Parts: sequence; structure tokens; C-alpha cells
Amino acid sequence: MSSRQYLRVLLAVFLTLSTAYAKDQPAQVITWPESGTPVLRFSFGKFKEIGSLGNERTFMTDTTAENLWGKAISNASFSLYLFDKNKVRIGEGMINLSSMGVGESVKFQTTIAASGSPASVSLVVKYLPPELGPARPPRLVSITVNSVPQGAALKVDGSEAGTTPKIVQLTTGKHLLEFNKEGFNAGRFPMEISSDDSSGGSVSYELGASAHDTIELRDGTVLSGAGDFGD
Repeated sequence: MSSRQYLRVLLAVFLTLSTAYAKDQPAQVITWPESGTPVLRFSFGKFKEIGSLGNERTFMTDTTAENLWGKAISNASFSLYLFDKNKVRIGEGMINLSSMGVGESVKFQTTIAASGSPASVSLVVKYLPPELGPARPPRLVSITVNSVPQGAALKVDGSEAGTTPKIVQLTTGKHLLEFNKEGFNAGRFPMEISSDDSSGGSVSYELGASAHDTIELRDGTVLSGAGDFGD
């Protein structure tokens, strides 16, 4: 076999193995929680359609759950949400885990009904045993923050958050909203999110006009001050 033929054979084998490897790769891997010490890792295979009724389709995926924690997990439940390519939620299912030892992996099939073709998934905790309580991520509440007039630079607890109107995710507890817009006085608005607050609330802050007016003279000089300007 010539060197050129040998290289062709190697390339063909490489492409075949690469294709097979890609097919075996999970469609999505989610580590829970997203921040902090990892506790569980979920690997989802390709979603295969196994039936349909009207506009509703039934999908099945091979799922692997791995206990990454240093302790056994007695039981836990998660909602599994399916989203289409436009990030619209099209289906919801459940994942229930029980008696997972340290480092143990559990493989199972998850069946879920959806109103479209799934492109991505997400997990939301439904139940955690007491031993996993400290690992639970902080509860977030969606708040729509606006200002009058709109277009003010917004800071949340000292961090840049964009311009109003803006949807922000806040944990329970006290927070400080800061507003800044050229031509208006900067504003500060303390607020508190209680454990009973639900998502979908809104807050609006009215910015006061600047305390100092400005006027530009013909020679380009800019004067500023409170009150009226003389001739």
C-alpha cells in the first residue's frame, strides 16, 4: 500500500470514528446547581419522537443522572422543561431520583409530551430532601424596573444592569436600585423582596429634573447654575 493510500485509509477511519463519536454525544448536559458546589449532573440524549396525537407529540430521551456530591441522596424531584429553537417552552415533564449513592450514576428513559420540536431543556427543582437544603440555589424573583423618563442607566446593588425598562432577577432580601440619566438628578430606590413575593412584579422610579440648568453662549461657552440667567 502506498503512503497516499495509507493516508486515505487513516482519514476514512478518523471520519467514521468522529461521526460515531458525535452521534453518541448527549444533546445537552446540565449541572445542578448552576453555581456553587455541583451536586447532580444530568445528560440528555437526542429526543426521539415515539407518538403524536393532534398537535401534541410524545418524545423519549435517554437520561443519565450522576451524583457529584460527597453524600448519598435519598430522593429529589425536578421539573424538566422543553424549549423550541425560539426559546419558547413547549413541554414539561418530571424527573424523580431516589437512593443515589456517592458517585453513583443512574440511567433511565424520560418520556415527555410537547407541542413542537425540542431544541433545549432546563431543570427546576420541585423537591429536595433535607440533606440537600444547603445546596438549593437562592430563589429569584423577576422584577420589571422602569423609570420616568425611560432610558436611565440602572445599577442593582452597585452592579450595572442595563437601561430602563429592564427585567432583573432579585433574591429575597434588601436591594438598592440606582438610576442615572443625563439632564436629570440621579436617583436611589431601596426595596425589599419578601419570601412571599412572586415573579411578575414591577417598580417605576420618577427622575427629577436636574437642579442646574445650562445655556450655551454664541462663543461656545457653557454656563450652568440654579435659577434664571440674565441677558
